[in-house]
Amino acid sequence: MLNPNLGKLIQNCDNRYRLVIDVAHTARKVSAEAEKAGEIIVEKPVSLAIDKLASEIE
Repeated sequence: MLNPNLGKLIQNCDNRYRLVIDVAHTARKVSAEAEKAGEIIVEKPVSLAIDKLASEIE
């Protein structure tokens, strides 16, 4: 997904702080899974996490 609407992401969270925590947690999870599988991630884990959270909304 290209530049997900942050307004939609924030609507599913209580506040912006919760959104940041969710993105960080998901990014760490994505990074750990890729490292465990021995994969090289070209995109930044934070970008992948935002895309993942945005896709869960739709």
